[in-house]
Amino acid sequence: MAGVSLKKVVKRFGAYQIIHGADLEVADGEFVVFVGPSGCGKSTLLRMIAGLEEVSAGELMIGGRLVNDVEPAERGVAMVFQSYALYPHMTVEQNLSFGLRMTGHDKADIARRVTRTAGILRIAELLQRKPRQLSGGQRQRVAIGRAIMREPKLFLFDEPLSNLDAELRVQMRVELARLHRELGVTMIYVTHDQTEAMTLADRIVVLRDGNIEQVGRPLDLYDDPDNQFVAGFVGSPKMNFIPARIVERGEKGATVELAGDRPTRLRQPLTGPAPEAGSSVVVGVRPEHFGEAGKGDADLSVAVDMAEHLGGTTFVYASMAGNRELVIQRDAEHRADAGEITVSIRKSYLFDESGKRLR
Repeated sequence: MAGVSLKKVVKRFGAYQIIHGADLEVADGEFVVFVGPSGCGKSTLLRMIAGLEEVSAGELMIGGRLVNDVEPAERGVAMVFQSYALYPHMTVEQNLSFGLRMTGHDKADIARRVTRTAGILRIAELLQRKPRQLSGGQRQRVAIGRAIMREPKLFLFDEPLSNLDAELRVQMRVELARLHRELGVTMIYVTHDQTEAMTLADRIVVLRDGNIEQVGRPLDLYDDPDNQFVAGFVGSPKMNFIPARIVERGEKGATVELAGDRPTRLRQPLTGPAPEAGSSVVVGVRPEHFGEAGKGDADLSVAVDMAEHLGGTTFVYASMAGNRELVIQRDAEHRADAGEITVSIRKSYLFDESGKRLR
């Protein structure tokens, strides 16, 4: 068992608090991804799990064992960093086996692990090469292989693909997903790349300013964000946010008016109490939730600034009255050139001034 449990975990550097009482349960065999903007604390949280940073307060458990004061080498954890950190004068085989050789492991056991690891990562033909003879993707596989050699209970990844080009990143995402299926061990992964998070994770942990904002499956976070921050952070292109105000409030919903020179009214059913009429709110619309005029909840006139044609999909960069910039996703049949177009809002979210989700 290698589940991870964080209970009110705090990290301080002097008087400055980085992590504010984090609570999280990671199940055995789960692939969990930490995401958030730079400085939100995701790498700090990962390093505390690894034992590279001390826990200032709270409880950190791995496999049901309290590890606050346990040395990194005794936690059963292997960590893969952004830097490959391979020994340039050693072959791939020597890089893979170095850690075990230094701790006096049996030669037959080392050979077995090298063969197994090379097979899992498809690098058997590279064992006698040196790092300078490898591509970036191959070097990253060797770095991951070095972690596999330890046969850990828990894998930790700190932005391992950020040094790779776009094509290699796609390839390595596939490799990591396959690796998780084959090994079946717990993995915690830190990234700022939403695509990596959405494609790899069983669950995503969204952090902001040292706090966990929301935890959930990728599509659950995308479809049902708790607040405006999560709604804007998960998804690419990100959700459009349009200032509005409540002009009428009823028991089951409210009518909002979008800001701009051409007032557009939108009826919003609500699951909870709405602010008073006249209150400022924010309407959120994902790029794909715009549709043909007359086929949604409300029509919106926008001025096209640029259209990015990507084959089957087009992203329209437009502005509405008040110079509010929008990104609108359209299919190939609905081309958009410079000028004014009218689109409908087919689905939307509503947030109050503090960012709390109202709908």
